[in-house]
Amino acid sequence: MTDGDPARVGIVFVSHSAELANGIAEVAGQMAPSVALVAAGGTDGGGIGTSFVKVTSAIDEADAGAGAVVLSDLGSALMIAETVHDQLPDDQRLRVAIVDAPFVEGGVAAAVAAETGGDLVAVVAAAEGARQAWEGMAESASPPASGAGSAGSGPSSEVRFVRDVTLRNKDGLHARPAAEFVKLANTFDVKVTVNGKDARSLLGIMSLGLNVGASAEIVSNDPDGEAAVNALADLVESGFGEALADT
Repeated sequence: MTDGDPARVGIVFVSHSAELANGIAEVAGQMAPSVALVAAGGTDGGGIGTSFVKVTSAIDEADAGAGAVVLSDLGSALMIAETVHDQLPDDQRLRVAIVDAPFVEGGVAAAVAAETGGDLVAVVAAAEGARQAWEGMAESASPPASGAGSAGSGPSSEVRFVRDVTLRNKDGLHARPAAEFVKLANTFDVKVTVNGKDARSLLGIMSLGLNVGASAEIVSNDPDGEAAVNALADLVESGFGEALADT
């Protein structure tokens, strides 16, 4: 867990297990170090279950003014979170969203969205988007055929900016570099795709399964997309500051 930034939405992980909640908060913290990631796992006595008191305290800690998103592992945890939400003060209730989304994937996606400065609506959308992120993974695992452009980009003649890059870091596009890639993509106000996946979607990018040596086609049809394409391509080619494969 980090101290968080008042300008960022916080995330609460409600689990029946304290270890599970702490573990997910720790994983998400590797990709969202400036976000308040608060674990609310286990009963008040340290057993398996959920705690109204822990969830209430976690929401108060995560919400530093920009709001908080609450995710849970099982149905009864979701019920506790919803009960807590119903009893929050009116002004705080408007800043807190209970999201029924995949606990791990949704939580990580929400944390990265918050890290990039997303508001409550954007962070909720990132968490909920985890349900669709892995759809079509087999189709997106390979770059589109030459000249085909990216998915949904129209005829190749409409593609304005394209760069083909090769993953150089030994571990490929795993969670940490994927998060760095998405954070950078979110600094540009243009749409960019990577092998047809939205460059701003952490789970979409991770679903590509890009290992060392894999090719990635970075594309933007936006008239102002050249800088974004080049910046993202340069980041991939840099190896994300990690160990590079032998060439």
